[in-house]
Amino acid sequence: MSGTLYGIGVGPGAPDLITLRAYRLLTAVPVIAWPAPEGGDSFARSIVAGCIRADHVEIPIRVPMRTERFPAAEIYDRAAIEIAEHLEAGRDVAVLCEGDPFFYGSFMYLFQRLSGRYPFEIVPGVSSVMAGGAAIARPLAARNEVFSVIPAPLDDNRIEAQLGACEGAAIIKVGRHFGRIRALLGKLGLTGQGCYAERLTLETQKLVPLDAMTDDDAAPYFSMILVYRGGEGWSLPAQTR
Repeated sequence: MSGTLYGIGVGPGAPDLITLRAYRLLTAVPVIAWPAPEGGDSFARSIVAGCIRADHVEIPIRVPMRTERFPAAEIYDRAAIEIAEHLEAGRDVAVLCEGDPFFYGSFMYLFQRLSGRYPFEIVPGVSSVMAGGAAIARPLAARNEVFSVIPAPLDDNRIEAQLGACEGAAIIKVGRHFGRIRALLGKLGLTGQGCYAERLTLETQKLVPLDAMTDDDAAPYFSMILVYRGGEGWSLPAQTR
């Protein structure tokens, strides 16, 4: 019998935010695969480092951070082949994914390549968006309000249209787009309702009201802006300001 493929969401960063199911599986499987940039450490692996034993077989999946799809596609192809060899030999494989596996998660590309051939299980994780709402202590949405997740690399017209169709939003993958996004929110009169968040749940976590920042401020990839424009009157608490 083949092994089982596990896609494991490891949460936004704090090790104690992984689920009990994730912990149980990580300490039981013989093989763990994890994504990493070409020239750096794996954030996903660092979250669960305390679960990894010396006898674990580890499969690093080093993905180039580029906009074109082809280099990454080839790397996922190779990783799928290596993972399949372990599954064929009857060894279970856990693939780590920051946040949740199916919420902009890298695991979905391996799932696409392997799920038709092997048994699998998806273990959901705490997403950075949920962690963001908790960190700024402001509800994301209520009642019949619409909440949108908007990738910052989208063009201004599309982002503006999405914001106009919802009451609450998380603008994710901010990074180098910060100045442009902040300027757009200023044009729409939403700066006062926005809060900037980066490295959520980590010791280096940073929370700043958007109107306290400038267009020239820099933002890392793991950052977002939470905006609320609904009618509930939620405001940022004093501790966030």
